[in-house]
Amino acid sequence: MTTAQPTTDVLAEKHRSTLDQALATIRTRAYWSPYPEHPKAYGADGSLDAAAGLAAHEAVLNGRFDLDQPGTDGWTGGEVSPYGPALGVEYPHADVDVLLPAMRAGLPAWRDAGPETRALACLEILARISARTHEFAHAVMHTSGQAYMMAFQAGGPHAQDRGLEAVAYAYEEQTRTPAGRAVWSKPQGKRDPLELSKEFTPVGRGVALVIGCNTFPTWNGYPGLFASLATGNAVLVKPHPRAVLPLALTVKVAREVLAESGFDPNLVALATERPGEGIAKTLAVRPEIRIIDYTGSTEFGDWLEANARQAQVYTEKAGVNTVLIDSTDDYKGMLSNLAFSLSLYSGQMCTTPQNLLIPRDGITTDQGPRSYDEVVADLAAAVGGLLGDDARANALLGALVNPDVKARLEAAAGLGEVALASREVAHPDFPEAVVRTPVMVKLDGSKPDAEAAYLSECFGPVSFAVSVDSTADGLELLRRTIRDKGAMTVGAYTTSADTERAVEEICLEESAQLSLNLTGGVYVNQTAAFSDFHGSGGNPAANAALCDGAFVSNRFRVVEVRRQA
Repeated sequence: MTTAQPTTDVLAEKHRSTLDQALATIRTRAYWSPYPEHPKAYGADGSLDAAAGLAAHEAVLNGRFDLDQPGTDGWTGGEVSPYGPALGVEYPHADVDVLLPAMRAGLPAWRDAGPETRALACLEILARISARTHEFAHAVMHTSGQAYMMAFQAGGPHAQDRGLEAVAYAYEEQTRTPAGRAVWSKPQGKRDPLELSKEFTPVGRGVALVIGCNTFPTWNGYPGLFASLATGNAVLVKPHPRAVLPLALTVKVAREVLAESGFDPNLVALATERPGEGIAKTLAVRPEIRIIDYTGSTEFGDWLEANARQAQVYTEKAGVNTVLIDSTDDYKGMLSNLAFSLSLYSGQMCTTPQNLLIPRDGITTDQGPRSYDEVVADLAAAVGGLLGDDARANALLGALVNPDVKARLEAAAGLGEVALASREVAHPDFPEAVVRTPVMVKLDGSKPDAEAAYLSECFGPVSFAVSVDSTADGLELLRRTIRDKGAMTVGAYTTSADTERAVEEICLEESAQLSLNLTGGVYVNQTAAFSDFHGSGGNPAANAALCDGAFVSNRFRVVEVRRQA
């Protein structure tokens, strides 16, 4: 393998300042992003503007996506956009008995390159992806069902931010131990001191497996991918069968950068599956796989944690996100904020609120007291008003990602009294898209037969307005929900200092991320990289947080070599 030093110097000139800023920002938790959020920011400096991005996306469709990987034994595909069209892309199918040894072959040189070179190579990968954000946005849109603007932002700069954040944490954790050789000298009184030369090297675990999800293939995929790559591991990307294209594009860019930098491109590879093959289970227990990142169902996440014993497993599973509504001094702002949170991407986010806990005697507001029924009716009206215009509804809702979401939406109407009925929305550009507004159902929190509904995740545009006997009862139900079912997000509205402290104490004790009294342009289901933690790793919804030191530190080990001085 050729030396990577000349390329490393070039990458340092291009990206060292970005790495330094990322390192500073994870300490200050301030707002910062090197990747533009606005579509019009692209088109200069070699990046693709909107038209070029669409053309690049269309050029990939209905063809073979060749990655020149070892062990390719056939081709597979079958993605169909939630908006209707078949993508027609065929991807290489790998014989993993050939591919995995090839991936391991590049590990020594990647290890020896050191944390800085690995970080800079990762930043070059991210920079090239950023330049193609418009192209990636179409790939995310037509595999996840996100509306274009959301696919552009969440699948583009926000995903890139999370990847860079992981690189920064990886670099910081690896460089806690001094690089190079350290001289150790222990005085021995009148005798000569004992002296050793010691060298410390961060060493990756081996091959990491990223098991992609359907709804946020890049946003959920990039943290694990870049955390593992930056800590000296090879990364095998296994996309969700319905969302291959965004991660296939990512793998292709990574392989190009690695090759140009003098490293083995097989350090990053793609593993696609034939229909019904289910290769995730097979790969997960192979001895070569030493790290697994997974986002998806609780059932498979639990299986991975129980069975992939040879690997360090990071999971994000199902949770029941809850908002306690006790009181507010901005009733209109609360309703507007919640309406947007419930509607964004048709509720197909792991952070979308599901249960709204409302005292049955009502709440106090700046507009006077509101009964439980009035709060529910006003919130339903706010959602209806937000989505009353079809053009706005399409821009916010996107399309339902798969038939299971549609089935849950339709079944929810039979679980209780419907406070807000779902309606079909026609999409002017994609008549086959399944677009539905949210449904809101009233449930009595004191009735045991209602628990089966509100204490299970109902992923999609479904929310439950759960009546509770009092705020105190709501607090107890909140605690039980987090402890037993997990939560990626918790929200609360209150003007009471005592209630605020009680909610905060519950979230501290049960390890849940809390948002209080949001009434403006920040929503409970949104988090900002470098500042907000996504998940906590401390409740059943996820065993890791994006991103903290714990997310990266167990992906490598420091190996010491001692020599007689």
